[in-house]
Amino acid sequence: MSRPLRINMEGGWYHITGRGNERRPIFWEDDDRQRFLDQLAEMVDRFACQLYAYVLMVNHYHLEMETQRANLSRAMQWLEGSYANRFNRRHRRVGHLFQARFGAVILDPAEGALEVSRYLHLNPVRVRQFGLSKVQRDRGRQRPRSREELKARLEALRNYRWSSYPAYVGWDREPAWLRSQDFLKRVGMDAMSYWRYVEEPLREGRLDTPWERLRGQLILGGAHFVDQLQDSLKGDRREQIALRAVKPALSWEEVVAVVEEIKREKWHQFCDRHGDWGRDLTLSLAWKRGDLTLRALAEKVGGVDYTTVGSAIHRFHDRCRRNPELAGILARAERKLPFAET
Repeated sequence: MSRPLRINMEGGWYHITGRGNERRPIFWEDDDRQRFLDQLAEMVDRFACQLYAYVLMVNHYHLEMETQRANLSRAMQWLEGSYANRFNRRHRRVGHLFQARFGAVILDPAEGALEVSRYLHLNPVRVRQFGLSKVQRDRGRQRPRSREELKARLEALRNYRWSSYPAYVGWDREPAWLRSQDFLKRVGMDAMSYWRYVEEPLREGRLDTPWERLRGQLILGGAHFVDQLQDSLKGDRREQIALRAVKPALSWEEVVAVVEEIKREKWHQFCDRHGDWGRDLTLSLAWKRGDLTLRALAEKVGGVDYTTVGSAIHRFHDRCRRNPELAGILARAERKLPFAET
């Protein structure tokens, strides 16, 4: 099996994941979690990283961080290696603790950082107990069935100790090595607005992930961001080749042309037709494969609010889950797109 690629760069923003070998627990008790946080604090100081968010689960962890130097691999190897050595000594075990190399997605902070932080912080409730496991979410929106179920979701999220979320919303003091307040300033939010942003999906039962928009399994960002990476990349030749292979973003016109071909109608004929799936299919494809923000897409369909566009995309995918015929149309459209997967 080939080694996962890494892009090491100065000023790089990343979503980092690490999992237990064979999906086994990497934290056996709270003392283990506290020791991992202690290691994080030391890593931040030793390798000049900015840590913006974290969550520790039973058999994996998530981090959102920025590297001021091109040293992501060194920092993470030190973190996992130091923790694993101490864990094994403490619990008198031998063998690998972590599964292969850590996972790393490089983020465009202007487009992906906020959404990734919400995804990260919602991990404690993205489980079967609250009706929000991956299998349950794949069936469509999972609204709370009662006030009690919503209350249970919210309490589980708010009371989860091993997450940076309490520091974000002011329920816990921010440790010196966490940059939650810097993050909020960067995305233009205060604690209250971030609180609403994170918790709203629990009320709606829609815990979407940003990973459908990944480019080359490495990058969360648009074509302009990919171009910037290509100009500044200092990684090895294998990483440079992988970056150049990332599929180009498609223009709005290219996406519209594919939908027009499938529907055998022009955009102006179906874009405002009540109940027609053509507009929402176009928005879905353009959001996933194009280089436009939700606000820009809103302008393309008549200047509606960008939240309306986001809701339309989510509703369309909900319909696809329930309607095999519509799911087949989506799959056919994806195959017809330029630079489609073969």
